[in-house]
Amino acid sequence: MSRRKGELSNSAIDHDFPHQVMVLAADCAGNAGQEKQRVALEGLNVCIRHHTVMKDGEWRLVFCFAEKAHADLFRRRFGGEPFDPSSRSRGSNWAAWREPKRRRVW
Repeated sequence: MSRRKGELSNSAIDHDFPHQVMVLAADCAGNAGQEKQRVALEGLNVCIRHHTVMKDGEWRLVFCFAEKAHADLFRRRFGGEPFDPSSRSRGSNWAAWREPKRRRVW
């Protein structure tokens, strides 16, 4: 995927904004969804770019925050669930969500 000069790469976003939350894209659609987003994001340190993933047959928007407290506040205001950047697929299937591998606990 190409990007414009000066635009953050996906890895830079994951590094600088590691606390990520995904919400149904349908909840963000239209004027009402845009207004809801504006209010929910007001005063939070959020990346200007977000990305999308497909989970359970539905598109979801992923919002990326620099601070965990801001991600938690967004979830309280707007809903959604935590998103681990390592669960994003790679290559031509980049938008597919994949279940994170569970670590073995000894």
